[in-house]
Amino acid sequence: MLNQLTKVIVNFITIVKRGVKIFRSRDMATLSSREISTPSNPKPNQTKPITDSFACPYCQSHHFVKRGLRKKKFEYVQLYLCKNCHKTFTPHITKGKHYPLTIIFDAISYYNLGYSLEKACQLANQNLNQRQVKSRSGQQSSNRRYQQSSPISPATLSSWLSEFKDKCRFLRMRQFAMKKYAPADMVIHATLAHRQLYRFHFHQAKCELMIQEDFKHRRFGPLQEFLEMVPAECPHQYFTTGLRASETPLAFSKKQMIVRSKQNYATRMAKFVLQSVNDRRRRHEALQKFMLYNDSVTVATEVPVYLTRDDLEHMQTQLGFEMYLRAKNRISEGQEIPTKDGLPKLITGHIDFIQIRNGQIHILDYKPQAKKQQPVEQLTLYAMALSRLTGLRLFEFKCAWFDDNDYFEFYPLHVLYKPAKRRRRKRITTNEGVYIINQNDRKIENLRPRSWQ
Repeated sequence: MLNQLTKVIVNFITIVKRGVKIFRSRDMATLSSREISTPSNPKPNQTKPITDSFACPYCQSHHFVKRGLRKKKFEYVQLYLCKNCHKTFTPHITKGKHYPLTIIFDAISYYNLGYSLEKACQLANQNLNQRQVKSRSGQQSSNRRYQQSSPISPATLSSWLSEFKDKCRFLRMRQFAMKKYAPADMVIHATLAHRQLYRFHFHQAKCELMIQEDFKHRRFGPLQEFLEMVPAECPHQYFTTGLRASETPLAFSKKQMIVRSKQNYATRMAKFVLQSVNDRRRRHEALQKFMLYNDSVTVATEVPVYLTRDDLEHMQTQLGFEMYLRAKNRISEGQEIPTKDGLPKLITGHIDFIQIRNGQIHILDYKPQAKKQQPVEQLTLYAMALSRLTGLRLFEFKCAWFDDNDYFEFYPLHVLYKPAKRRRRKRITTNEGVYIINQNDRKIENLRPRSWQ
């Protein structure tokens, strides 16, 4: 009995020393790791618009300049002047709102957590009360007087819920989630000190409803168990010494695969949420928070995963997955032979979004200017790591990267496993158009179907 008690105390002290802290669901607006500036990660250029695809809404031109600020009751909105059509516009696509969009999104998120209309308005008013409005002279003044004169009312919040119900599809699940969890217990939060601070979030109510109520998702129980144990069982020492998935020397052959390009709910959500962000460093946090609380498929964000050398060797020798070491000039199946000696000792990473939908687990990564990037290796390693940690087959996973304009998805199994006997097709017809099967082992030559080009 004494030994068991000693182990519990040692584990608790270890977790505290490693900087892991678990929060309740009400703690939503904390600082994300992506907002912290370090000498190795300096602040980005704050003069740029939030999205790289930002353009004039009248003529779609990218030639514009700043034209002062528009003063509203609770905030200042940046104005832009188009050099082509000479019209003035703002970055907001949602017009005519009396309150800042960040406050509106917070109020909706509080309601979807299970709070009543009155309680959600009270919490949103507290955020509004703490918000500071910066004048053009640089002086800061509290907006407490605005909150007292015109607080958010339940009727106002109800109108927002009705207006944005197509973006808040968790509303149809809310009443069932409230029967299982209290608002303070619906979402698990944990701050992980992995070289920098990461905010792990797990919506346990949504995950449980999707797995128990939908027959095609019932086999994903191991994923739920893994996500529940992340705050207590995550080996934090791995993430201070391991190699990041985005920096790994491993490469995979891109032959005989396609990357489907589309515009879906994720791109629409990104365009809708990012209009409320004033700082480019807050893009990930704002998008993760809104999707986790308000959509019907996102179950976790900033999920820590890892792969050891033993895992890689097992996948290479027992499962037949093809892995190659990245060469300086060329990555070729003919020139490089997979070797155990060159495998990394440890690979770690943090998954931006995990979704459960359409009978599969989707691993998503938000990438600004997604059409110019191809993070196939990074996402494939995420899928491999999550497969090993949950015991689920790689067949159950899909990977994708997206921004506010594009969504690119692929099957990680098609990247790793190349059957000897396969039907050698040159093209595949999908709903988006006709894709040419990739024949380049180093990169994907066509991210869009032929009908788009």
